[in-house]
Amino acid sequence: MGNKVLDRIKGHPHPTEGTVYTILFTMGLCHLLNDMIQSVIPAMYPLLKDKFGFTFAQIGIITLVFQLTSSVFQPFVGHYADKHPQPYSLAAGMCFTLIGLVALAFAPDFGFLLLSVALIGCGSSVFHPEASRVAQMASGGKKSLAQSIFQVGGNGGSAAGPLLAAIIVIPFGQHAVGWFAIAALVAAVLLVRVGAWYSMTLDYSKTSKGQQPLSAAIYPARTVRMALTILVLMIFSKYFFNACMTSYFTFFLIEKFGITVQQSQFCLFAYLAAFAAGTLLGGFLGDRYGRKYVILFSILGVAPFALAMPYLNLFWTIVMSVITGLVIASAFSAIVVYATDLMPDKVGMIAGVFFGLMFGLGGIGSAFFGWLADFTSIGFIFHVSTWLPLLGIVALFLPDIRPQRPTC
Repeated sequence: MGNKVLDRIKGHPHPTEGTVYTILFTMGLCHLLNDMIQSVIPAMYPLLKDKFGFTFAQIGIITLVFQLTSSVFQPFVGHYADKHPQPYSLAAGMCFTLIGLVALAFAPDFGFLLLSVALIGCGSSVFHPEASRVAQMASGGKKSLAQSIFQVGGNGGSAAGPLLAAIIVIPFGQHAVGWFAIAALVAAVLLVRVGAWYSMTLDYSKTSKGQQPLSAAIYPARTVRMALTILVLMIFSKYFFNACMTSYFTFFLIEKFGITVQQSQFCLFAYLAAFAAGTLLGGFLGDRYGRKYVILFSILGVAPFALAMPYLNLFWTIVMSVITGLVIASAFSAIVVYATDLMPDKVGMIAGVFFGLMFGLGGIGSAFFGWLADFTSIGFIFHVSTWLPLLGIVALFLPDIRPQRPTC
């Protein structure tokens, strides 16, 4: 029997079953707002570096604290949610983000900045695993589509953050970050409504005998361990490379081509916008051709474009960055759904693990490249990072798990 999801919210008294697009798009929008807020942090780095005189190592530490708080708690939140769902925890997590934003706008020194980004990170840590679980509950069996809709919202927010920072924060200074608190308030209100649907769906699931999870193949433990190890290596390759791009691409462009900070933010927006678009592409291709091949194409296939970037002029560097973002972004939804297919009874925990790895490895990568840049140069770390996608070749050893046909 397919995975049937109750589509009824307050004001819609007649239940229907299937893919709940209203919830999926609401979660995508909330993911957009959440990740837009997060992406403002690296977009502020040039401003903070000039204002406080930070070293590249200190910039890396800010990212490390933010990414670690965004990642360490996610598997635990997901594991707890699998056993004890908390429908309104999403809205509560967004309140942490709101407090962190206000603190960031008025942070007077390095220590207070670390506290501010840690609060924002904690909000993200609560949001991602439970939100992924809600997306799968609303999928009606179309898991790749649901994960892609949810994920493209986050990537769209990551792309919009630097653009809005260039328009709002860079010209008006650190205090202008406070305006992003409006986005956190909007997201919190929407998540209260999602929480009501979530709670109602859980109650319906307990009373409906027909409400059973989508069946999935059981794979040998050795196969699961090998596949998860390869997926973790893919996350390492993808997010170490992406950490260099999101944290230091603007510095590379300013140093090599002499463009302004604001111009560099628009260039970063081009990369991140392509990154957002690539997410939907990966979801559709994963359903049609198999997630293994999407993962392989996404990581290894990007290598020629990444390797070419350090040797080109400004125009072609931006073109290659856009192609790189478009291709490499298609992997994450495929990786998450592939992993949850391996362990279908632990969706929250697996989502928490992989979102946690995404943030944690991104933070470690940013700190590492910041430390290395202080000892070498921005140009050197940019050259080094472009070799990372070659690790994608190990995806050849993933078991070929064909996607299940979605049912309503």
